[in-house]
Amino acid sequence: MVDPNDIKNKMKRSEVVNNLRIEKNRLKLKRRMRTRKAEAENPELKEERLRANVPRTLESTREADDTIVEPDDEEVFASEDTDEFASYFNGTPPKILVTTSKRATGDTYDFAKEFCSIFPDAQFVKRGPQFQVKRIVELAIGREFTDVVIINENKKTPDAVTVIHLPNGPTAHFKLSSVKLNKEIRGHGKVGPHKPELILNNFNTRLGHTIGRMFASLFPHVPEFQGRQVATFHNQRDFIFFRRHRYIFKDGKKVDLQELGPRFTLKLKWLQKGTFDTKYGDYEWIYKVGSSAIPIRAL
Repeated sequence: MVDPNDIKNKMKRSEVVNNLRIEKNRLKLKRRMRTRKAEAENPELKEERLRANVPRTLESTREADDTIVEPDDEEVFASEDTDEFASYFNGTPPKILVTTSKRATGDTYDFAKEFCSIFPDAQFVKRGPQFQVKRIVELAIGREFTDVVIINENKKTPDAVTVIHLPNGPTAHFKLSSVKLNKEIRGHGKVGPHKPELILNNFNTRLGHTIGRMFASLFPHVPEFQGRQVATFHNQRDFIFFRRHRYIFKDGKKVDLQELGPRFTLKLKWLQKGTFDTKYGDYEWIYKVGSSAIPIRAL
């Protein structure tokens, strides 16, 4: 067989490469037809081929994670009885303060407005240039807020979200991307005043349990099912996708989903014990570029 790399003439080389490609496709088709005929005569061959044909994905090729929480892990569930979110799960209702970075622009305020609509107990307060984060946390604790959410922007676009659980932390910082407001979603519905149901998906590790409980503590304890609104945080490949839908019953048998918005994606950058303190804070987890030593698949 002639090696195309040994042919100096460009046109002749292209012709040889094209002929080799045609021959390769012909042999592939011939092999597939032979396999189809054999499987038609013996269906067990097809079942065996399908069982062996397991695709390689990022999820299936990940290394085993020792921090995955099993359903019967008594140690984890015992620690959750006394963690920072225990008061919420014991009945304390959420009260959330939402603000932005200093001198935020219109796009950030628009996102903050729709972000507040996700959480029925959220209040938006415009941030003055004289208020540092630590001062905001102190004022929020004095006014009995349970959480502070700060939406940061970069180049006049919202690009990060910091969630501070009060009064004792923890603090989580997320990169924000793929933002779509309600008006940008085709066929979107109108958001009602009802308290939504909450779905947390794939928050399977110890770190994931912490982040999942942090998200859960932002929502009311008892949803209002008559509103048929569902808020979903879906973790996949270390990205957290947020969607909000309304389910619509049709003829008593079929159910459709109507997206309400907003739509955005979060990626955890760091988790800190206690309230916000970038200088002396104790970091429980930090994302490192190019390193998957501590995945949050986690979540």
